[in-house]
Amino acid sequence: MADYQAPLRDIRFVMNEVFDVPSLWASLPKLAEQVDPETADAILEEAAKITSGVLAPLNREGDEQGCKWNDGEVTTPDGYREAYQTIVEGGWNGLGGNPDFGGMGMPKTLVAQFEEMLQGANMAFGLAPMLTAGACLALDAHGSEELKGKYLPSMYSGVWSGAMGLTEPHAGTDLGIIRTKAEPQDDDSYKVTGTKIFITWGEHDMAENIIHLVLAKLPDAPKGPKGISLFLVPKFLVNEDGTLGERNSLSCGSIEKKMGIKGSATCVMNFDGARGWLVGEPNKGLAAMFTMMNYERLGVGIQGMGAAEASLQSAREYALERIQSRAPTGAQHKDKVADPIIVHPDVRRMLLTMKGYVEGGRAFSTYVAQWLDISKYAEDGDRRVLAEGMVALLTPVAKAFLTDRGLDACVLGQQVFGGHGYVREWGQEQLVRDVRITQIYEGTNGIQALDLMGRKVVGSQGKLYELFAEDMADFIEQNASDPALRPYLEPLAAALERLSDVTEHVIGQAAQNPDSIGAASVEYLDLFGLTALGYMWVKIVKAAAVKAEADTSGFYTGKLKTARFYFDRMLPKTVSLAESIRSGSDSMMALHAQEF
Repeated sequence: MADYQAPLRDIRFVMNEVFDVPSLWASLPKLAEQVDPETADAILEEAAKITSGVLAPLNREGDEQGCKWNDGEVTTPDGYREAYQTIVEGGWNGLGGNPDFGGMGMPKTLVAQFEEMLQGANMAFGLAPMLTAGACLALDAHGSEELKGKYLPSMYSGVWSGAMGLTEPHAGTDLGIIRTKAEPQDDDSYKVTGTKIFITWGEHDMAENIIHLVLAKLPDAPKGPKGISLFLVPKFLVNEDGTLGERNSLSCGSIEKKMGIKGSATCVMNFDGARGWLVGEPNKGLAAMFTMMNYERLGVGIQGMGAAEASLQSAREYALERIQSRAPTGAQHKDKVADPIIVHPDVRRMLLTMKGYVEGGRAFSTYVAQWLDISKYAEDGDRRVLAEGMVALLTPVAKAFLTDRGLDACVLGQQVFGGHGYVREWGQEQLVRDVRITQIYEGTNGIQALDLMGRKVVGSQGKLYELFAEDMADFIEQNASDPALRPYLEPLAAALERLSDVTEHVIGQAAQNPDSIGAASVEYLDLFGLTALGYMWVKIVKAAAVKAEADTSGFYTGKLKTARFYFDRMLPKTVSLAESIRSGSDSMMALHAQEF
């Protein structure tokens, strides 16, 4: 198995050549004060060292040992506590955090690249800083100044970690039916009582304190999602001087035995009248949580892509070294008993499909991160509103499409190894098991598809979709005279027209048939994602073509050839997806329950 190496050259290519993010940062005054190209490059360099040198070597051991639960205490795998201290000492928990409270204030376009390295190196471990960053984001956006001042500095430093308490045994997607309650006390605190499940890193031995953000209902709360509030509930109470006080009335009842990410503790958390403090307004907790989830859902998509990158690295190395049979065109290595399997068309199909998804996905996640930065930092109101609309539209695509394709890529990587991919020592089977969760948590991918199709597209009557369609159409028009792009722009325009036609079709159907949205949603998201990655690949071609002629490394010429494969073999899948969507919901809904 190849040792994971952070793909620095690819990351720099996407940031600097495809999107020119330093120019974006310079155009946003608040960001220009925080980051410049030299600082960003130094951060990337150090991130690569830590993720490749410290975290990746722990990945297999963490999976084999797993976290251990004993009488409410959780012990992490060997090396995790030391690795966490490395993360803490480097300030990585606060990379994107508010500088007013000790964060570094780096843009999402940079943080996303660190997240890819972190998740590609060791997804189970990477969930810990990811959850802390998400909790910090929600607290920073909605907490009182007192709460932020008391908790954020120690969370950004990593001395305290964060966890998010949403799901209950009977309430997953439908959070409106949660039973956890919060009773107001005389000192502005609340007593929080209830059970939460699937709480990632809800208990562990790496940080001094764990700050839980918990969804609960006040006694007089309205029914449904409009009655949910958000509370900060620390594992250890915090004294006025910032020191830790007594243990709060919460405990870890057990940890889950899972298919993958075994190095991460997935906890059942019991809150037994635990003291907590309201974050944001009463009954507005779900909105506060969604502030975090837009960022986290992109982060989960990046997890899928990071695992796929790790799988691709191993599969590529194996395909270059493993010898089996001769090439269809005759022996390529006559001094050996057989040729490396990379000579075989089917192996190339698998590797190129992986490259198409991974490299296109990296560009897409950076594209979404750009809009997040603009929505947060732009001073022009119209520009900010545009960015917010793009973020709302693209977030479910980033989460679901990148994780669906992440699993596909890891399975392909496993297949390249043949029988060796199914056994432990090569690492591919762990990647398949680990990446599978990304399609499930932070909102299952079916729910993401419903969100895209129902809320974002049909719910806005296509207005949010038009923002993306216009961005693509403008790019196509502006680059029509570029000879390097000409072979790609016509099929890209056709894919966009196909997506637009299907969008209009489903909006029309939804007015007469409520089932049409759910029947179309998953295939619509795939159609959208494939088209969006086609757009990204044309952007990649635009950046690579100007340097391909003088390229002796194969880096830029490889990008052009992979783009050609994407357009020849992957983008055409949009045709069948469109036909499937147009077939409607009749056959899907025809069976009675007992006929299944």
